[in-house]
Amino acid sequence: MKTLPKDQAVLENIAMQKPQDGLDAAKALSPRRPWTWVITAIAVVFGAQLVQLLLTNPNFEWDVVAQYLNSETVLIGVVMTILLTIAAMGIGLVLGGILAVCRLSDNTVLRTLASAYIWFFRGTPQLVQLIFWFNIGLLVPVLSIGVPFGPTFASIESNTLITPLLAAIIGLGLHEASYQAEIYRAGLMSVDEGQLEAAKALGMKPMRLFFRVHLPQAMRFIVPPTFNLIIGMVKATSLVSVIGGAELLFSVQEIYSQTYQTIPLLIVACVWYLFITTLLNGVQFFIERHYGRGSSRNVSNSRLGRLLDRRAALRVQELARRSEV
Repeated sequence: MKTLPKDQAVLENIAMQKPQDGLDAAKALSPRRPWTWVITAIAVVFGAQLVQLLLTNPNFEWDVVAQYLNSETVLIGVVMTILLTIAAMGIGLVLGGILAVCRLSDNTVLRTLASAYIWFFRGTPQLVQLIFWFNIGLLVPVLSIGVPFGPTFASIESNTLITPLLAAIIGLGLHEASYQAEIYRAGLMSVDEGQLEAAKALGMKPMRLFFRVHLPQAMRFIVPPTFNLIIGMVKATSLVSVIGGAELLFSVQEIYSQTYQTIPLLIVACVWYLFITTLLNGVQFFIERHYGRGSSRNVSNSRLGRLLDRRAALRVQELARRSEV
């Protein structure tokens, strides 16, 4: 048996040689997948049927969709949906960070309180929480600030303070904070401990270590699920229509309750939801690319990646052939 070549130059020469003994790197890298054509054909058929349905079914009433797409009532609902998303996610991001720090803390009391919060708000549906906060006046008719069992400094009726908009922000924000806390915690725990210990050994202060070493690496794992929550929040604002919040779905419901054009108005709402989520997908792409520099996993899809894969396959097969000699 011949000894396998160890020198890098020899390996490169082998990789650059033409395939021998019927070796075909392209076939090795691209196995046949006959079912791909079958699935493609089925997808084309269903796609054609869907296009036919959209173009030929008069019940879609595309002229009505175009009429109300930029109507004032709908645009007000779109603005309220965006404002609700920003306000609720602001609470979720900040409070979620505090909860994550408490969960990772060595303090047993803080860790227990944070775990209890996350357990409760993740375990109850958003809709139930929205209805609860909207009806908080039934439980506490008057909200007051003062000394317990002592004088009261200020008070206000709950029904006056807790409007549908405020109830929606509180309910959605507190609910999202429980999920965001777990996303933060998972991202921070994903960073290798050796890098943190090395940074400490270099004399980095805790704040500098966190913002220069810990957080940038954790962001690669925090950004995708966080944007999932943001996109989910955009759609979750539709639940606010149950308590009378004037967001996008509530706005189109007001219109079709008078015109009885239910399907076209629901299509209007879907178009706007898709538009907002598409913009968020674009923002997510650029943020992920920023924090994913140097760790891209799509290089093999480029021409250079395919060439490198082909050379590697040739190298392995040639070495295997020589080892059998």
